[in-house]
Amino acid sequence: MEGLVTNIQHFTIHDGPGIRTELFLKGCPLQCRWCSNPETMSAKPEVAVQASRCIGTAKCGSCLEACPLCDKGVFLRAGDRIVAIDREICDGCLACVDACPAEALTTLGKRMTVDQVMAEILADRVFYEKSGGGATISGGEPLVQWRFTLEVLKRCRREGIHTCLETSMQCQPEILDEVLPFTDLVITDLKQMDDALHRRYTGVGNGLIHGNIARTVEQGIPTIIRIPVVPGVNDDLENIDATARFILEVLGNRALQVQLLPYRPLGIEKYASLGREYPMSELAVADRSALADRIKALTERLRSFGIPAVSGANANTPALSAGEESSDRLA
Repeated sequence: MEGLVTNIQHFTIHDGPGIRTELFLKGCPLQCRWCSNPETMSAKPEVAVQASRCIGTAKCGSCLEACPLCDKGVFLRAGDRIVAIDREICDGCLACVDACPAEALTTLGKRMTVDQVMAEILADRVFYEKSGGGATISGGEPLVQWRFTLEVLKRCRREGIHTCLETSMQCQPEILDEVLPFTDLVITDLKQMDDALHRRYTGVGNGLIHGNIARTVEQGIPTIIRIPVVPGVNDDLENIDATARFILEVLGNRALQVQLLPYRPLGIEKYASLGREYPMSELAVADRSALADRIKALTERLRSFGIPAVSGANANTPALSAGEESSDRLA
């Protein structure tokens, strides 16, 4: 079995307890306007263009010779330098990537087997044992490739490695039911409580997501909820109070932790390499100190309802061991 992987990051500390190995899979059903990983949105391999590395078609031209669609205008140029790919024309054959000597053209998305992924995860076992860490599967949305995700989770469980699934919850409940028995911790988001606004900023409504979060908590799976605080999008008291009501009334205040994270204009260069405009370029982002103060106030607001809210992604994240019973993990 193969999966399409964008990155395997070692020694991470933000997505789950302890030191972790994080697997990023390609493909996502959401199109969040603030997404900092646009290379994970498409479920297919893509060509990224680093225009500054291109040595010019006059001196090189290897990509032009290799591409079967060159005469269709697939390469966009500034002078003789390749600066972008026409995604409507490109068929993803990746011949240009193989031909480019300067690595101005690179592939986003590498096919890997479960064995190859597990070799990367197992190489870090000593760090998990010393820190209470493990493996985190993220995306994109890892449940787009749910069979591959499930097999990695099963293999980690057999090896006694703590597993964390970072998911948007935009999937069929039956898929969630397949993967949860092999998942020690779930990290998910509450981005915007208003369904229409959620659809505007992410491309999908929030009904399925909310139902799946409730389904996860009801099955006793330790769940961390994150709120990416985006100025002008979800940082108003109306939304934060609606979030509190959902956590209290629908989830029974059983979230392990609620983490409020600051919006950062990251990934702008990644959008450029894909020939896309950064969707939040019109956002007037508050300075860091002002945003930090706002997050602190929203965190205190949630805490006033008795919700275990914290500022930041790794603020005293509860440690969980692989193989513990759900009842013990929630005790």
